[in-house]
Amino acid sequence: MPSSPLTFFSLSLSLTWTNTLVYSLMITRKLLSGFPMDVASTIPFQTIYRIFNGKKQGDDVFGFLNLLRLWRLRRVSKFFSRLEKDIRFSYFWTRFCKLICVTLFAVHSVGCLYYWLATHYHTAENTWIGSNVTNFQERSISLGYTYSMYWSVATLTTVGYGDLRAHNTGEKVFSIFYMLFNIGLTAYLIGNMTNLIVHGIARTFAVRDAINKTLRYASKNRLPEGIKEQMSAHLTLKFKTAELQQEEVIRDLPKAIRCSIAQYLFHTTLENTYLFKGVSEDFIVQLVSEIKAEYFPPKVDIVIQNEIPTDFYIIVSGAVEVVTYKNGMEQFLSKLESPELFGEVGVIFNTPQPFTVRSKRLSQVVRISHHHFKQLVQPLNADGKIILSNFLQNLKGMEKEELQEIPLISQLLSDVNSEVSTMSRGQNHEGQSQDGNRITTTTLPTRVIIHGHHPHDKPNEGGIAGKLIHLPESVEDLLIIAEKRFRKRGSTIVMADGFPMEDLGALRENDHLYIV
Repeated sequence: MPSSPLTFFSLSLSLTWTNTLVYSLMITRKLLSGFPMDVASTIPFQTIYRIFNGKKQGDDVFGFLNLLRLWRLRRVSKFFSRLEKDIRFSYFWTRFCKLICVTLFAVHSVGCLYYWLATHYHTAENTWIGSNVTNFQERSISLGYTYSMYWSVATLTTVGYGDLRAHNTGEKVFSIFYMLFNIGLTAYLIGNMTNLIVHGIARTFAVRDAINKTLRYASKNRLPEGIKEQMSAHLTLKFKTAELQQEEVIRDLPKAIRCSIAQYLFHTTLENTYLFKGVSEDFIVQLVSEIKAEYFPPKVDIVIQNEIPTDFYIIVSGAVEVVTYKNGMEQFLSKLESPELFGEVGVIFNTPQPFTVRSKRLSQVVRISHHHFKQLVQPLNADGKIILSNFLQNLKGMEKEELQEIPLISQLLSDVNSEVSTMSRGQNHEGQSQDGNRITTTTLPTRVIIHGHHPHDKPNEGGIAGKLIHLPESVEDLLIIAEKRFRKRGSTIVMADGFPMEDLGALRENDHLYIV
């Protein structure tokens, strides 16, 4: 039987009323849980007794009833708990103030109880306060309170001056329990203070230990002083910029938040870099989400000449200098600042890095992985063409001294130019759809290394070494390229294990092919 709108409305109203009633009962139960004690701790029992009887009696009874006010101290504990969780306040000083308050409250409470024992003992002279102050009950309360606090503090700190001695059984029993209580209170105070101090200096100790271990390692291996200074400077910088290290700070956050942070910090820098000018917004967003930020102190080599290219870098802040080594002498080439990049020549050409790049001052750079960059560019053909065009334009604008340091620059440029033209021809013949507007996406060619000899034969001395090329579309084209490079015609293509190559499509990046 279908329900009517009225039935649905009644059911909704009933559920709403039920939920409201449940929440109201929960709130009421929470309020009533401490309500009786709150009321009892605020009732002036002694004043009410005097109003109705007109007599001043039962002071001891009403004094114990006034102890109900201590129930409200739980609010103080909750207050300190809120302060400890509030990042606007220093945790160290909040905890320190809490320990002081706990100590003062304990000393005050025990001092008051000790004074109460002395005032209610049948022979006042047979108490510790009475033995030091004649007729102390008839004198001011502040005097007795001072003596009681002196006894409490001296007993708590276990100092004493030979003048603290219980004069009766009650004081002895009370002193026994107080000293046992002091064991726990002292352990609590020492433990908390130790944790606070250790927490504050733990990072300093860790950095000092790391630097000492590094220096000992350098001394045992007799490393030069320059390398020692670089190692020490790196560890010191890591300590000072711990809060700024992107990976260490945000690694526990969800990926969406990490990407948002990276977009906010580095999106503009990547857009202004020459290599990525004109590329799509989607490419920038995907690239920024995978980059890693790093800090380098002054005079540290970030990229080393002739090392295998695995990453390239974009300067976010600071400056670096590009140098090269000739005949054992260092030669300065250029200075780079934000938002310029370095290391891209070795990555794009897949050749050893042609320059050494050294930080000139404290610098922040973002590192882009060669592998991730290639995976990102391959499906985005249009962006790949823009990046190659930007790269070629930058090479043309390089200083002559820098171009001379790039090995086989003319050959590499011809390879890149032929790649761009091949991609353009492929798009003109295959990429047009029926409406003539859509272009089919093509991937960048795989790069392989070809050799002009059999893999089991050693190349002749002075012979031509292996050549890095972009894999063509057919075996015939590959043989033609090999003939141009090695000046001899080959007929068979074998792999590094000596077996013939079966399919060009099965080849991977940096595979070695032998033309025989």
